[in-house]
Amino acid sequence: MESTEIVRRPMAKRIRDTLERLVAERDVWVSTAHPDHGPHQVPLWFLWDGRAVWMCTSASSVTARNVRKEPRVRLSLPDTFDVVLIQGEAERFADQEVPGGAAEAFTDKFGWDPRVEEGSFLYVRVVPRTVRAWRGVPELRGRVIMRDGVWLD
Repeated sequence: MESTEIVRRPMAKRIRDTLERLVAERDVWVSTAHPDHGPHQVPLWFLWDGRAVWMCTSASSVTARNVRKEPRVRLSLPDTFDVVLIQGEAERFADQEVPGGAAEAFTDKFGWDPRVEEGSFLYVRVVPRTVRAWRGVPELRGRVIMRDGVWLD
């Protein structure tokens, strides 16, 4: 019989697991806020390039409008047991000004190229400043695995 007990992972394992999920996952919850209108949360497709999270949204979306006014964002992967929360600042790139490598990688992952769509799209890049990851109560202590943009050991 297998144990269902949650075993506290060492920091290195938590970081490895988080990086694997960032490569494998498709969706991320994006939380933004407008100084006058308050918080907004939406799921978007994302790409992890090894250093940053890339997303794309309509240039007229609430998310796009919010990050123009307030670039601080929080991202979360959609699993409530294996939690990954990322905080950082959004950099914005118009669909025709996004670095080619990022746009191509996004297109390769999703089979969709916003640069050829009608209407304007905005690519959003977030370099993590803080990352928290935990599985259950045993991992709440020590859940910060990146601080000030540096992975902890």
